[in-house]
Amino acid sequence: MTQERLADSAAVTQAALSRYENDLRDPSEGTLESLATALGVTPEFLQVANRARGAFMVDAHMRRRRTAKPTVWRRLEARLNVYRMHVGLLMREVEIEAELALPLFDPLEYSPEDAARLVRMQWRMPSGPVRDLIGWLESAGCVVIAEDFGSMTGGGRVDGLSQWVADWPVMLVNSRAPTDRLRLTLAHELGHVCLHGDELGGDPEEEANAFAAEFLMPTDSIRSELRNLSMGRLRGLKRHWGVSMQALIERGYRLGTLSARQRTGLYKTLSARGWRTNEPLSNELSPERPQLAERLGEALMARGLGANEVATIAGAVPGRDYPFFLPGPRLSAV
Repeated sequence: MTQERLADSAAVTQAALSRYENDLRDPSEGTLESLATALGVTPEFLQVANRARGAFMVDAHMRRRRTAKPTVWRRLEARLNVYRMHVGLLMREVEIEAELALPLFDPLEYSPEDAARLVRMQWRMPSGPVRDLIGWLESAGCVVIAEDFGSMTGGGRVDGLSQWVADWPVMLVNSRAPTDRLRLTLAHELGHVCLHGDELGGDPEEEANAFAAEFLMPTDSIRSELRNLSMGRLRGLKRHWGVSMQALIERGYRLGTLSARQRTGLYKTLSARGWRTNEPLSNELSPERPQLAERLGEALMARGLGANEVATIAGAVPGRDYPFFLPGPRLSAV
């Protein structure tokens, strides 16, 4: 939200709002309420964010295309930071007991591929394809929130972003993305979480890409399957590994089972069939659905709190769309 729009929505002058943002003046109680209402949060949320003294807004790791507009990805980065604060407030009331440890690596000491192999080893994951990737992430305490980025112009050019809050990473991913692309995004963000912590510097995107490739398509398991690739073989491998045909082509090229000429030929075939932007079979893959965010709210509701009370604890305005609980009754097996 631009400063001009927020000032108009909250019925304050833009000059006054600028002073509030730069800690040159504190808003009155009434003004604070107006600002909170315009932003869709509670006054308490803004007061806690102010006490964070710089910790509220942090740069996010982000998987986005080069053509993504700064206005779009900065808006999503701000949204991630809001969710980080919501999660942080909920963590005051709910304690996460992760089944798996989330290992951290110094990228100067570990290659992305070695880090991916060590994560799989420490989590005792079976060899071969990763089934229910979000399940593994949430077992390690990663809070995944899926939203439709396409509702904002150009949002489809951003796949996901992540950053830490306290001891837990929060990932915001594009629910509109096909399952194969979503899985690669999740593995990419896991690479950032394990390799880059909360400090951004240099260009860590290639490291996250290499981590994701090894994590989802381990060299020892997939190398022999990437020889003599054809469209028919790629379709079968996509079903088996749960990744895109283009990711498989790139993996084969990086592992040396596919020459540059063969790689170009396969991409030309994909383009001729219109599959570079809309691959087949994506809707046949098992969907990835996050649950941990809802369980945080459910844990509080199990204590007898209502959905509105849970929202208030997290600093959100009751009644608005909110990822930490499902409104209305839920079906259960009987």
